[in-house]
Amino acid sequence: MANACTNLTGVVRLERQFKIDGFSLLTTTMSDSEFVKFRWDAGGFEWEIHCYPSTWVSGKYWVALTFMLFADAGTCNVRARLGCLLVHPRKLHNASHSEGSVTHVFKRPKDCSAKVLLVGRDSLPAPASFKDDYLTVQCTITIVKELPEAAKSVPAPSSNLHLHLGDLLESQTGADVTFLVSGETFAAHKLIIAARSPVFMAEFFGHMREASAGRVVIKDMDPQAFKAMLHFIYTDTVPELDQELEAVAMMAQHLLAAANRYGLDRLKVICEGKLAGGITVETAATTLALAQQHNCSHLKTKCVEFMVSTHAVLDSVVATEGYKHLEASCPSALTSIVISMRGRRN
Repeated sequence: MANACTNLTGVVRLERQFKIDGFSLLTTTMSDSEFVKFRWDAGGFEWEIHCYPSTWVSGKYWVALTFMLFADAGTCNVRARLGCLLVHPRKLHNASHSEGSVTHVFKRPKDCSAKVLLVGRDSLPAPASFKDDYLTVQCTITIVKELPEAAKSVPAPSSNLHLHLGDLLESQTGADVTFLVSGETFAAHKLIIAARSPVFMAEFFGHMREASAGRVVIKDMDPQAFKAMLHFIYTDTVPELDQELEAVAMMAQHLLAAANRYGLDRLKVICEGKLAGGITVETAATTLALAQQHNCSHLKTKCVEFMVSTHAVLDSVVATEGYKHLEASCPSALTSIVISMRGRRN
């Protein structure tokens, strides 16, 4: 019997870096099965990179990575390779290697590759300061899609719906509602934002007073945060959170509150993850208050873990203005800190 032929549709390559802040804390608090995840689009599929800070292999702990296919491959076999290169920290102690790769043929949704052992944890130097306590890895995903000869077809281009909707928001063509936010105005389309937000759906098409209004006043919200929220509603992206700036934390805080207010669950999770990955002495108490106020259990846990990591860190956090605000606005959040401290002593 002749072997079945395949038609290779081409090769797609994506290079991107991810950064994990507070990495030394994660290595002491995460188990062998726990990981930090990053999701990217490449080759018309969604991929998720999993970074395991505490993989136990051959008598020592390793930083390891896997990758997972999230789109339905259908009848196709998706052959992909993940290459990893440690970017930071640069100076290692007796490291045998700081790069690796793994190849896998994905045949079904959520199929996952084997682990890549990137670097031994004992090779990583202790961070010189809080700002230096992070891990940066460059990943390269190379994809080759194989189709049976009988299933040859013209491949459809990647979806660009978000680009068209973003252009619609920018041009304001057909806009039928104007939002007034602290003196700034934003034009939008009721049907689009109502389809994305159950709160706006109720306001525009329910029995609330804004049902027929062409002008809506938004109170207690930063104009730039509202603009970023509108962009997310139309495009499902948040470019404002992709920058490596301190201002990102402030924007993430404003957006998390906005997402909670308007029922944008995915935006809320994105902001929660961004804040959880950038907790510092200056932001820990303020972020904990925000997490308590908006019922973000994961973010709350990360804040408490950071604050009680050492007595020195806790003392520094207590001395901040944010902690005074936490005491006054969310005293119940302090209970978690006390319980965690007791657990460490026991």
